[in-house]
Amino acid sequence: MRRLLWALLALLLLAAALVWAWNFWGTPSLDESPPTTPPNSDQVARGAYLARVGNCMLCHTERGGTPYAGGRAIETPFGTVYSSNITPDAATGIGGWSAGYFRRALQEGRSRDGRLLYPAFPYPHMTLVTANDADALFDYLRSLPPANKPNRAHRLRWPYSTQAALAVWRVLYFRPEKFEEDATHTPEWNRGAYLVRGLAHCGACHTARNALGGSSDLTDLSGGLIPMQNWYAPSLSSASEAGTADWPLAEIEQLLSTGIAPRATTSGPMAEVVLNSLQYLEPGDIRAMAVYLKSLPPTPGDTDPLEVRNPTDQVLSRGSKIYKDRCIECHGDRGQGVPNAYPALARNRQVTLPVTANLVQVVLHGGFAPATRRNPKPFGMPPFATQLSDADVAAVLSYVRASWGNRASPVSEFEVAQQRSSARP
Repeated sequence: MRRLLWALLALLLLAAALVWAWNFWGTPSLDESPPTTPPNSDQVARGAYLARVGNCMLCHTERGGTPYAGGRAIETPFGTVYSSNITPDAATGIGGWSAGYFRRALQEGRSRDGRLLYPAFPYPHMTLVTANDADALFDYLRSLPPANKPNRAHRLRWPYSTQAALAVWRVLYFRPEKFEEDATHTPEWNRGAYLVRGLAHCGACHTARNALGGSSDLTDLSGGLIPMQNWYAPSLSSASEAGTADWPLAEIEQLLSTGIAPRATTSGPMAEVVLNSLQYLEPGDIRAMAVYLKSLPPTPGDTDPLEVRNPTDQVLSRGSKIYKDRCIECHGDRGQGVPNAYPALARNRQVTLPVTANLVQVVLHGGFAPATRRNPKPFGMPPFATQLSDADVAAVLSYVRASWGNRASPVSEFEVAQQRSSARP
């Protein structure tokens, strides 16, 4: 028994040494000196644009707070992570950082002091950002007014709060990479791939995660439930979810830049992305992203149902009555909707998704497309959380999912209750 215990201890020490070596061995030395001259205006403007592409300000700004001064709470299944201050304040921000330290944080997920960063900061995607783009981002951030705001301590459960656990996670799920252009595709396609996979980090939402928050492939865009937000980011390669292989290119561009297109309307987290980021992108970059997304090989949706259950006559009758009372004025008596205003529900693949989270969210809390420059006054849907019971919401959604050519299983009261109880202020 003693020999066995010593053997186990030796194995644990060996594993710990390997994890340490994986994360820290061979780390190149960096220029530790912060820049002493201000960045040029062209570099600042380029960095500001790249920050828009990456939607950096959204996470690094507390609601109502100073831009980029951090403090925003990011809820995860493991606890709360607070975004950091990335203004050029020397005491609490990145004022004492060099460009090399900033590149390392972005591409390797390590802070100035070598501390491993939590992947709520999407460095598994930002690792693809080029050194030139990283330097432009850094120059933009150091051009901002410094904000003296200390970073808040994360509130994570043990052992997720430890650097040791994070080091193990990185061994399992993180590899520093460089973006490599694919010579078999056009420069436009490669630009789109760079933006979608890297700086815009679309896979942060549109890729399924396991219980540890990891994924074996962050580029598959196969869809997944966004942790703690209870929105489902549909597969971008499945024709039954959000794939665009059969869309005209102009419609994909329209959806990305305005939040609304003939076949789809964004809401929830995606509407926020369009509002704060995508609407400001240059037309060439929007087109490049559209070209890349359209080229994704069609795949079966990960959530495609094996069988479809039919709602009972009682549920259909109740749902039909609620639809006529609450929904018909905007969505029409045949679910046809109103072009450029209210989306059609008939043969709408978002209506028939097996994951019903988004439908329940919209009925309970409202559905609102983003207000964009090309669509400044979007139509929205009011919330019904205080007007409809769980049974009412389940019935009307079950009716919609079984009408006008739609064929999907009914929504249960339990699914509605889950969404209602998990709503966050």
